[in-house]
Amino acid sequence: MKNSSLWLGAFFLFGIFTVEAQEKKMALEEAIQLAMTQSTEAKLAETKVATKAFEMQSVKNRQYPDLKVSGQYQRLTNADVNLKLGGGGEESGAAPKVNQLMLGQASASLPLFSGFKIQNNIKVAENLYQAEQYTSKNIKEQLALNVVKLYVNLYKAQESTQLITENIKSAEQRVKDFQAMETNGLIARNDLLKAQLQVSNYKIALEDAKKNVNIINYQLVTLLKLSEGTQIVPDATAFQKTNALNSSIEDALTGRNDLEAIRSQQKAADANVKIAQGNYYPSISIMGGYIALDLQNVMTVTNAMNFGVGLSYDLSSIFKNGKEVKAAKSKAHEAEQAVEMMTDRVKVETQQANENYQLALKQNKVYLEAVEQATENYRIVKDKYDNGLSDTNDLLEADVEQLQSKINLAYSKANSIEKYYTALAAGGKLTTTLTLTKN
Repeated sequence: MKNSSLWLGAFFLFGIFTVEAQEKKMALEEAIQLAMTQSTEAKLAETKVATKAFEMQSVKNRQYPDLKVSGQYQRLTNADVNLKLGGGGEESGAAPKVNQLMLGQASASLPLFSGFKIQNNIKVAENLYQAEQYTSKNIKEQLALNVVKLYVNLYKAQESTQLITENIKSAEQRVKDFQAMETNGLIARNDLLKAQLQVSNYKIALEDAKKNVNIINYQLVTLLKLSEGTQIVPDATAFQKTNALNSSIEDALTGRNDLEAIRSQQKAADANVKIAQGNYYPSISIMGGYIALDLQNVMTVTNAMNFGVGLSYDLSSIFKNGKEVKAAKSKAHEAEQAVEMMTDRVKVETQQANENYQLALKQNKVYLEAVEQATENYRIVKDKYDNGLSDTNDLLEADVEQLQSKINLAYSKANSIEKYYTALAAGGKLTTTLTLTKN
């Protein structure tokens, strides 16, 4: 019996430690860093950047010489060889027996001029690589903002759970008091039922808050690639401070990665116009080669080296290439318009995000005053109720208002943090600010 009790105690303690080990208190900065390094979206963005880097190197290789080596060995089946050496076309002796042919050759070519297409293709590849880099940074910034929203919503849900749980305790105590008073005939049964109904409503709200905690926590754990069952606990100190915002429209126009990505794409489109125009020019290259030949019993050729200049020109491009140039110029104009649209969008988003943050700060002050007012109102109504100057409805209503004011304040603090980081993201400073803070 004693051993059984020891095993039960050990199992109980192990269960406590296991539950505690699943809880992970996490700062907002840590959550963002995990998302930017561990999430699938971030890794995919980095893979795309690496792909563009390989493509750029592949394009750059076009400016280097092409060197080809080939060899052949062929068996011939009783080939009829008729050698005519010297003048007059007379045959020279009996025909040799030929059963095999061996041929080896090497060739090299170096482009000298191709209408500047090679250089402009390199510019296109470089600009597309830069655009992919900016796109990757923008994806990570959006990931960071998504983490902020999930983190804030998780804090809201957990704060709601805690506040409602505390209110249920006081509401249940009120029900006990009312039961005693109802038994002694001091209050009507209807008042007791109202208090019990309020507890039931609180419990429903609590279950809804717990459901929200589970949903948001699972989303955040999945995004951060943490083990299932981990319960993230946001750092409450992050929601107790006011952050000074330093984000202007001018900073956004130079710091937004999505805008820089479109600008790089515009440069690539401009280079594509030059590539299309390059089709009007001929292509010139230097060529050289080496040939070795052995035809059994007939001839052997060695040290047959050759070199020269190659010229090619597509005459039809004079008539056909005009449409390609116009299409390339049209795409370049599309890219220019896209930059203008994104510039306007960045201005609007930055101004709106800054205004929303200032509004959140003002709302936070009002909600702080509302908590003080609701707390004082509940105290007054409670005193009146105890002295028979207020009814049960007034007491329960004041209790609900007090709870709602506390929840509103917790939400307001969380919203201030969310609006702050949203404003940083709109100004292109979210990840930069986090890096500087970490350092």
